[in-house]
Order: sequence, then C-alpha cells, then structure tokens
Amino acid sequence: MTKPNRTRTLFASVCLSTLALFGPTAASAADLTIFDWSGYEDPAFHPAYTAKHGSEPDFSFFGDEEEAFQKLRSGFKADLAHPCSQSVVKWREAGLLQELDPAKLTNWKDVLPGIAKMNNLMTSSDGKAWFLPFEWGNTLAIYRSDKVTDAEVASLKAFADPKFKDRVSIGDNVDDAYALASLAIGLKDWTKMTDAQFAEASAFLREVHKNVRLYWTENTDLSQAMASGEVDLAWGWNETGTTLQKDNIPVTMKKDTAEGHSTWVCGYVRLKDSSATDETAYDFLNAISNPDIATYMVDSWGYGHANGKGMAAVDPAILKAKGYDNIDKFVDNTLFQSPMPIALREKMIAEFEKIKAGY
Repeated sequence: MTKPNRTRTLFASVCLSTLALFGPTAASAADLTIFDWSGYEDPAFHPAYTAKHGSEPDFSFFGDEEEAFQKLRSGFKADLAHPCSQSVVKWREAGLLQELDPAKLTNWKDVLPGIAKMNNLMTSSDGKAWFLPFEWGNTLAIYRSDKVTDAEVASLKAFADPKFKDRVSIGDNVDDAYALASLAIGLKDWTKMTDAQFAEASAFLREVHKNVRLYWTENTDLSQAMASGEVDLAWGWNETGTTLQKDNIPVTMKKDTAEGHSTWVCGYVRLKDSSATDETAYDFLNAISNPDIATYMVDSWGYGHANGKGMAAVDPAILKAKGYDNIDKFVDNTLFQSPMPIALREKMIAEFEKIKAGY
C-alpha cells in the first residue's frame, strides 16, 4: 500500500546498486529476506534488529500486493512479507503463510484495540495468529490549495466532476480505488457490498476515469505531479501530503469530506517456505513493533504506528500536527480496508482493469 518519498527512493537505489555490483553479504543473505514495499528497508524502522545482528536484512521489493501474491505463488522465496489488511485472508487461504507464535512477539498485546478487533485480521476464526500490524494510515483527498478551494472538494464526488478533467490522479491500486468508490456511494463496509452497489461503485470509477491525468503507482509519481502543478486533486496516502508539505508545496489533506476517508492497516506475515530461524524472524518482528518506532513513523511518514504504547508516548504536538491527537475521532468517519470476501476482491481486480482501459 505504501511507497517511499524521494529521499528513501535514493537510499533504496543506492542499496540496490550496491547489491547488484557486489551481491548481498553472506551474513545478511543467510539470516533474513523480507519481501516488502520499497522504502521500508529504512534502518530507522528496525534498529534493534541491526544492533543485535550486526547487519541489515536482505530486502526484495514488490509494486503492489497482487504482484507480490502472484510472485509468491510462482515460487519466489522469502521469510517475511508486508501485505495489508485486505489481502491477509487471500494469502492465508492460498497456503502462503505460516502461523505466528504470539508468545514470541514481545509487543503482540500492545496493538491498538481498534486494529486488534478487526475481524479475521491478526487471527483467524480458530484463534490462530497470522499477521502482526505495523503501520496504518489513510487514503484521502489531497488537493493543491492554491488552485482548489476547500468547498470544491467538500464531497468525494468532486473526483467525477467534469471541471476537474485532466486534473485528477488516483492510485493504480484496486483497493484504494474501490475504497473511494464505496465511500462516494455511501458505503462504509465493503465486506457487505451487494451486486447493485458494486455496479454503482464501478460506474462512479468510470466517471472518475474521464478526469484522470495519471494513475500513480508510487508516491514519488504523485508527489512530482502535484508539485509541478500537473495534478490538482488526488486520492492518496498521508505520506504524500506529509512529504509535499515538508517541501513547502501548498497542499491540503482533506480528512472531512462529507463521505469520509479510508483507513488501511499493513503489517508483517511469516511465509510458509521461510528458511530463517525463529530467533531471526521474531527479532525483526519485535524490532518493527517496538514502541520506540512510533515517533519516527508519525513525524517522518505521517502514518500511525500499530503499537498503542508507542502512539501514547509520541509528543502531543506531533500527534496534533498529523491529526492523531484523537484516534477515535480520526477513524469515526472512515471505511476500514478490512479483509473482504476473496470472490469480491477478484471481481474488483477484473473490473478495475477494464475501467483503466476505458471500457
């Protein structure tokens, strides 16, 4: 779901170039391989792991969760992966995951209550554990405040308004696209989407398609398009608004549209064919869920950390600036991207491809 800003992209490029020239170190290659979104190799997310093991884990990157799913099903080997809430059930039922042992997860019981109670996420109905939440955030309307007024984007229906023709960008991401469409038609729980609502949501996305300047695939694509003035209204992530504001680009993240916004949760799973030792895998999982990571996550990325103790310890001024000072209020008008029926998600994937192709 999430992508790096320009600085992290450069960092990743340097790392990947180094690996291409010299290959991974024997120690890191033998220890742990993580299949992840680009940018999450950031050492600030797992300092305790590096301090103990003396080197960084190996990282391999995917562009979206469907790509990751297909690659894993084709035999790609890794130890841990970083899917988001809407994909966990699909990955688990495809036999890609192995159980987690909560007794070995130091911070398992400190996950924010609102995330912990999400149905079929951290645990399955039989009580087995599969998913350790790491970060959460929003997909929401972001607009150039020097070109668009707040009143013009009071409703998410603005994305389909002809006056925004060629000025809109939404992600090349089926989950975010249908989150936008679900909200626009008044649906907050997509797990209960009817055939009629699916048709209505798809029709809305076809109207949005008429206004789309670009379907962004990485945060850097959208950031550059908004910074240059190519795009004035976007459906994007907290990180996009956070990095643009730090670059003094006049953008506003609109959390209070009439229909609300979408909230997603991403985290780590242990892959079934992992060759890493328990100690190595759990050292990484405990490092990324450490409460000390929360301040960096909120301040630098604009996302919430899943550890409740960590979020409670963040400077109140930082929380207020990022909109996390009242978490209950923050999520009171949201569509949670919770696990959905696999058949519905497959239908969304097929239909979204048609929409992007103009059909």
